[in-house]
Amino acid sequence: MFDLQSIALSTGVTLDVVVAGDPANPPIILLHGFPESHRTWRHIIPDLAKDHFVLAPDQRGYARSSKPEGVASYTPDKIVGDLLALADHFHIDRFTLVGHDWGGAVAWMAALQHPNRVSRLVIINAPHPFIFQKTMFDDPAQREASQYIRAFRNPDLEKHIAEIGLSSFFDGSFLRHTDFSKIADEKPVYLEQWGQPGAMTAMLNWYRASAIQVPAMDEEPARPAFLDAPFPPLHVPTLVIWGLGDAALLPSQLEGLEALVPGVRIDKVDAGHFVPWENPAAVIAAMRDWGA
Repeated sequence: MFDLQSIALSTGVTLDVVVAGDPANPPIILLHGFPESHRTWRHIIPDLAKDHFVLAPDQRGYARSSKPEGVASYTPDKIVGDLLALADHFHIDRFTLVGHDWGGAVAWMAALQHPNRVSRLVIINAPHPFIFQKTMFDDPAQREASQYIRAFRNPDLEKHIAEIGLSSFFDGSFLRHTDFSKIADEKPVYLEQWGQPGAMTAMLNWYRASAIQVPAMDEEPARPAFLDAPFPPLHVPTLVIWGLGDAALLPSQLEGLEALVPGVRIDKVDAGHFVPWENPAAVIAAMRDWGA
């Protein structure tokens, strides 16, 4: 069991946050993605807490954290704001930031926009925003693999989920990207978290609030101009851990990353998309070898 604290932030939301380790140790913040919670890090936190001060929030919209109404409440800038407010709450200036999936998207943005706060960055199966948008136009396989995002943005999806039930939605969507033998005991936890009032809409609103364009397979929209212009490089020391069995995010997400993040280290590991619980030992080994 983790020490889960309810923390009211200056951004107006209250987040449940796992707090572990000695506050005198170097701080590290862990950001989960969709459709999870702090439980993403259940096999990682005990090791990091040996010599770090660890914070692992249930981000806005998830589990029992605040679920403000409206798609506009889930734009990335507001979620980055929660991250910085959480650090401020604990009087933390600079910290190591670790993000998986949507948590990784937030981590990329935080490091790009606030390099004075993020001392080191660890990304786990989360695409760099420039590369991800570029592959939506230049890599048909990645565009096809990302069509689920269009489905998640459908305003009628919650009605469909209500009709089939959360358990069936879990089996028909989430399990397509997992080794069920490694998560069977967690299914009741997920269903309890997803079943919190407003949770499913809040979680899906992360997709609806994103500016990333995901064209349909037969669509030829205008290409965003920024894709053919220089993109600011990230100079925060960065480790990317990538599960090569990821069916949603293809290896094209690693192409060109060295130019955008000079000095980046990329560790490819044996796992699918949900690396932190599919192969936590590889995650811990990569982070420790990198110096975290």
